[in-house]
Amino acid sequence: MTQELSFGVSGMTCGSCVARVERVLSRQPGVLDVQVNLAAAKAALTIDESEADLAQLLAAVDDAGYAPVIEASELGIAGMSCASCVRRVERAIAGLAGVQSVSVNLATGKAQVRYLPETVGRGRIAEAVRAAGYEPQLQASEDAGEAAGDTERRALRHRVWFAASLTAPLVAVALGKYIPGVGALMHSLLSERGWMVIELLLVTPVLFHAGGMFYRQGWAELKHRSPGMSSLVMLGASAAYGYSLLALLVPQIFPADTAHSYFEAAGVIVTLILVGRYLEHIAKGRTSEAIKKLMSLQVKTARVQRGGAIEEVPIDAVVPDDVIIVRPGERLPVDGEVLEGRSHVDESMISGEPMPVGKAAGDDVIGGTVNHNGALTFRATRIGADTVLAQIIRMVDQAQADKPPIQVLADKVAGVFVPAVMAIAAVTFALWLGLGPAPALSFAFVAAVSTLLIACPCAMGLATPTAVMVATGKGAEIGVLFRRGAALEGLAKATTVVFDKTGTLSEGRPELTDIQVLDGDEAQLLALVAAVEARSEHPIAEAIVRGARERGLTLAAVNRFEAVTGYGIDAEIAGHRVHIGADRYMQRLGIDITPVAGIAERFANAAKTPIYVAIDGRLAAVLAVADPVKDTSAETITALHDMGAQVAMVTGDNTATAHAIARELGLDRVMAEVLPAQKAEEVQRLQGDGATVAFIGDGINDAPALAQADVGIAIGTGTDIAIEAGDVVLMRGELRGIVYAMRLARRTRRTIHLNFVWAYGYNVALIPVAAGVAYPLTGWLLNPMVAAAAMSLSSVFVLTNSLRLRRFRAPLAAPHPSAAADRTADIGREGIA
Repeated sequence: MTQELSFGVSGMTCGSCVARVERVLSRQPGVLDVQVNLAAAKAALTIDESEADLAQLLAAVDDAGYAPVIEASELGIAGMSCASCVRRVERAIAGLAGVQSVSVNLATGKAQVRYLPETVGRGRIAEAVRAAGYEPQLQASEDAGEAAGDTERRALRHRVWFAASLTAPLVAVALGKYIPGVGALMHSLLSERGWMVIELLLVTPVLFHAGGMFYRQGWAELKHRSPGMSSLVMLGASAAYGYSLLALLVPQIFPADTAHSYFEAAGVIVTLILVGRYLEHIAKGRTSEAIKKLMSLQVKTARVQRGGAIEEVPIDAVVPDDVIIVRPGERLPVDGEVLEGRSHVDESMISGEPMPVGKAAGDDVIGGTVNHNGALTFRATRIGADTVLAQIIRMVDQAQADKPPIQVLADKVAGVFVPAVMAIAAVTFALWLGLGPAPALSFAFVAAVSTLLIACPCAMGLATPTAVMVATGKGAEIGVLFRRGAALEGLAKATTVVFDKTGTLSEGRPELTDIQVLDGDEAQLLALVAAVEARSEHPIAEAIVRGARERGLTLAAVNRFEAVTGYGIDAEIAGHRVHIGADRYMQRLGIDITPVAGIAERFANAAKTPIYVAIDGRLAAVLAVADPVKDTSAETITALHDMGAQVAMVTGDNTATAHAIARELGLDRVMAEVLPAQKAEEVQRLQGDGATVAFIGDGINDAPALAQADVGIAIGTGTDIAIEAGDVVLMRGELRGIVYAMRLARRTRRTIHLNFVWAYGYNVALIPVAAGVAYPLTGWLLNPMVAAAAMSLSSVFVLTNSLRLRRFRAPLAAPHPSAAADRTADIGREGIA
C-alpha cells in the first residue's frame, strides 16, 4: 500500500543539495518517488509502507549532512487504567504515517510523541487517540516548521555578528600595513610575522566556529561524492587559510615573493557568504508569507458547549457535532451549521467579496471567517484537515512543493555543475602555475580560489521554487488555487482556452421560455413533461419543473423512468410513453421533427435550447429553455483575446443555439452537440492540431476533459474547493479568475526565465573572469573576496526578483464594444467545429 510522506529538511543551500537529498532518499527501500524543494526546504515522498522504514529515511538524510525537521510533543490522555490501555494508545499513534516514536506513561497519563509535522499534525494524533477510546488533552503549540525557521534564522544572525566582529579588525590589520603612516606604526610595534599571528588568531574562529556549518556540510558532500556550494566555500576558504598558514610557518618552501598572507581573504569570504545566506534566509521566509497568512486565520481555541457548561478547549479537541459559541468580532474556529442567532460574517478570504454575508439558523459557516455583529451558536460539521481553510492551505502547500518540468532540468544541471567548477579550478591552477608570469604560484592560487568562490549553484536551485512559492501564495490571495506548481508553467504556455458552457459561461440556471404544442392542451402537456423531468437532476429538467410549478400545475406520478445518457429521457406516465430530449434523440427514435424545424431554428437563433417531446411515438411539442450567459463572460473572453489566446466553447446544445451564443460572446470556435464522454476527445483533437489547451469546467461532469487538457481549471464556489479533477481551482466561482490566473502564470514564467538568465548568465560570464581570461588584456585578476561577495549577491538577486511577484495586480481589461462583432466575423470565416 502506497503512502504520502513529507518532512522539512534544514541545511540545504543549492541545487546540488536538492539532487543529493533526492538521490539518497530514492536509494532507500520502499521509496517509489521523491521530490525535494529547496525554497520550501521540504521533501515529499511516495512510499510503499510495507517496505519503507521512517527511521531509516530520516537517518539517511541526517547521514547526508542535513537535518530532518521533527517535532516532539506531549499529549495528555484521559481514561487509561492499565498496561493494555497504554499498548492500545501506543499502537494507535504509532500506526499514523509520520510518527517516528511514541512513549505512553500510565502514571502521568501522558504520551511523548516524536513526529513529522509536515505529514501528521497534532489534530490527527488526537483523533487516533479518540478513535482508540480515550480522550486527548491538548495544549496549543507553536508551528514546528515556523519554530525551526526562527531557530535557524537566529543561529545565522549570531554567526554573522560573530564573524563580522572578528573580520573587521582582521581586515584592518591586513590593510593597515599598506596605509602610509599606519603601516610604519604597525611595523614599529610588531614584525610582519607577528601581525600574521594576530591575523591567524582572528580568522581561525571565523572559519571554524562561524563558518563551521560549511565544513560540516562540505565534508558530508565530499564524503558522498556529491559536492555542492558548501564544498566550494570550504575548499576556497581552506585554501586561503592553508596557504597563509604555510606562509607563516614555513615560508622557505615558497618561491620568491609568493609567501603572502590571505588570512583576511579567508575571513571575508566566510563572513560575506554568511551575510548572503542570512539575507537569503530572510527573503526565502518572505516567499512563504501567503501561506503563513492563511495559517494565521486558524483559531487556536474554541468555546464549546458540553454538559450544559461552556468551556474553552484547544482547537484540536473539537469533534464533529460539538456545539460552539462565537461572539461578535471573533473568528469561527471550524466549519459548521448555524443553530441559533443571526449575524453577518466576513467571508472575503473565500469569496473575495468585501460585504459581510448574513447568517441565520440553517446556514453554513466556514472556519477562519470573522463574525461581525451578532452571537452565533453552530454545530461543528468539518474539523481539522477537512475544513475549507485547511484544504486551501494544503492545496497551496502541495503546489509550492511540486516541481515544474523546468526545475527538474535545472536540478540535473546543478548536480553536475559543482564538480565541473572544481575541475575548472584545478585546470586554472595548473595553467597559471605552468604558463603564468612570476610569481606564478600566487597568481595560480588567486585564480583557482576565485573560480571556486564565484560559482553559484544556489541561484540555479532557487530560480524556480521561490517564484512558484510566491506565485501560488499570491494566487490564493486573489482566489486562484494552483494544486500543482507545474500548472503555472502549463497555464503560461496555454494557447487555447476551452470553456464548458453550462454553469461556466452561462449561469447554469436555465429558464423555460417558450412552449409550442402541436396537438392538445398546453397546460396538460406541460404537467406531463414536468412530472417526468422531476425525476431528473439536469439543470434543464429543473427549469421545466420550475416553470410548471410557477403555473400552479399538479404533477402526476411516474410509473417508469430511464435517463438515456447524452440524449434524453424515456418514461411512462398516466398510460403514455413519453420521450423528451434533443433533436438527435428524436432522430434516433425515428420521429420526424420537420413540422417544427422553423420553430426550433427560431429558438436556436435566439440562443434558446429546443427540447422535443414525443408522446406514444408521435411528436407532441417543442419547448425552449434559455440559460443566460454570465455578466462577466464577454469581458473575460475579451481579456483572453487581448492576451493572444484563442477561446473555444464545448456544449451539448445544437449547432444553431451554440452559434448564437458564440455571436453574443465573440468566441473563436464552437464544438456543439458534444456528448459528455466526447469532451475529452475534442480537447485531444485540439491538442493534435498543436494547441496547448486549458479547459474550464465544473470539475465533476467535465472530469475526463479536465484530465485530458494540458491544464484543467475547475470552477469552485468557495466551499466546493475539494475538486480533484482540476490542476487549478477558481475559488470564487467567477470567470475573471481565469484571466487573473493566466496573467499570474505568465508573469511567473517570465520571472523564472529572468532568474535562469541571471543564474546561468552570471556563472557563464564570471567563471572565466575569475579564472583570469581578462588578465592578458587588462592586467587585472579578480580578488577572492570580490568573488565571494558576487556569489552571495547572486542568490539574493534571484530571491529579490521572485519576491517582485508579491506586487502582482491583475485588473481586468475593459471590454471593447466592437469585440463581439469582430469575433463573430472570425466565426463566420472559421466555421463551427
